[in-house]
Parts: sequence; structure tokens; C-alpha cells
Amino acid sequence: MQRLILTLVIAVVSFLGLQAQEFQGMAVYESKTSTSDFKSRMEGNKNMTPDMQKMIEERMKKMFEKTFILNFNKTASIYKEEEKLEASNQAGGGFRMMSSFAGGGGTYYKNVKDKQYSNDKEFMGKEFLVKDSLSSLAWKMESETRVIGGYTCYKATATKKPSATDFRNMRPRKDDAEKKEGAKPAEEKKTNFLDAVEVPKEIVVTAWYTPEIPVSQGPEGYWGLPGLILEVNDGRTTILCSKVVLNPKDKVEIKAVAKGKVVSQKEYDEAVMKKMEEWREMNQGRGGNGGMQMRFGN
Repeated sequence: MQRLILTLVIAVVSFLGLQAQEFQGMAVYESKTSTSDFKSRMEGNKNMTPDMQKMIEERMKKMFEKTFILNFNKTASIYKEEEKLEASNQAGGGFRMMSSFAGGGGTYYKNVKDKQYSNDKEFMGKEFLVKDSLSSLAWKMESETRVIGGYTCYKATATKKPSATDFRNMRPRKDDAEKKEGAKPAEEKKTNFLDAVEVPKEIVVTAWYTPEIPVSQGPEGYWGLPGLILEVNDGRTTILCSKVVLNPKDKVEIKAVAKGKVVSQKEYDEAVMKKMEEWREMNQGRGGNGGMQMRFGN
């Protein structure tokens, strides 16, 4: 109880301090998604050469290790991947498509006062502007604390249904059919990538927030806690804040983008899933030429 009271006092004092100025902040986040389960499958694959395995691992690293910048004020924020000079067209078509759904893509704007968000995305050469209501997670406040970047953080947990269009949520599928008597060995089975992965029905989200920065903001679509979220773990992905700057000299205009065809999140997900299904059917039976076909073996 004393810890809770102290937390509330810190939040109130910090909030009053922010009210006295036109507050803005900037936070840098490092996002990393574990690919160990895919690597173990590749290591046991007799049909994959060391060079092929190395190439895939390097591409997966670029896809699943990214840096993002969050600019925020008391009510709104914009979250965007840090720009890099590397050409985005070096990878094959399948990997380019996967990379666009590995947590990046456009500017993610969220307004916690209006409980709305927007995100401009490009898919298959078309520009979309996803606009919808922010999802409210049922956060459970925990008693654990830790220090991140000099800020005292408190733990909160929740569960949510992962997005089927976010490749970070995918994991190798356990094919029960292969265990049946008479089934072909896994190494002899050529599997389309989308048939070889699955998305869990539910994932546990663990967040660490600091009342010392009393804004209900965080990376991506995370919000709803009495302080800035400095770390999030949601299954296979960890997003950790590496730097915070309060009231930077160079202010950033925090506003939603206005380009692309306006769609809801549901409409966008349905359009993506439809195109992915068409792409999968088109590439069935092409062997390795489809760009996203992999042999998973034991």
C-alpha cells in the first residue's frame, strides 16, 4: 500500500510539473524478435546448405531487429522506424513482403485522449491509411519494480489476441499429421512458408512503465498505464527503450498522416489475408521459385 501511495504521489508531482510547460518527449526503442525456433528447424534441415542458412538468418535479423523513435506529448504520439540508408529491395519478394509486416511500416499515430489511432501502410504497391479505435488492454498492476535508464519502472501484465498480419507473432507449426504412421518424413516434405507457420490464439504481454514520466504512452499500440512504457514483451518480441529525452530543443510536429486509402483495421487485415492466400495458391507447386517456400525438417 505504501508503495502504491508513493507511486501516485510521484505521478501527481510529475504531472503538475509538466502542466507548467508545453511538454514534449522523445524515446528510442530497440525491437528484437526471437527467431530461435526457426533457426533450430533450419539447422536440422538436410536440404539447406550452410550458405543458404546464413543468408536466411541475415535477412531475418534485418527484419526482426529494428530501431524506432517515439515522439510524444501529454495526449498524442507518433512512432516510426528509424530511417536507414540500406536499400530495401535487396531481399527477395517473399522476404520483402514479410519485412513489411515485422513491426515497421509508416507512422503510427495514437491519441490517448480521443482513443484513436492511425497508421499509414503500403502493401502490394497500394497505400492504406488504417484508422480505428485504440484497443484497451485489461492491465494487471504487479508489485515488481526495476530500473530502466535511470527510471524506476513498475510491472503490468495483460493478455491479448495477436494480429494475424504481424509476422512477428508467427511460429513453426507442429504438424501432427507427420507423426502418423506411414507419413512422409519431414525432410522430404516441401512446404509453403505460410502453411508451415501458425499464430497463437493468445499471448501474454508484460510491460514496464515509469510514473516519473506521467504520460499514458508507449511503443506501437501500447498505452493505458499511469506512465510511459519503457519496455514491452509480447511473446517472441521485446521492445526496450534505450534513450529518453524530455523537452528536446527541436520540437516535432505530432500529428496523424493523411495519405492512403482510409480503411479500418479489420478491413486492412482482411485485404492482406486475401492477398496472402492468393499469393500462396499462385506459388503452390513451384518448388523454391515462390520466394517463401522452405523445407522444415528434424
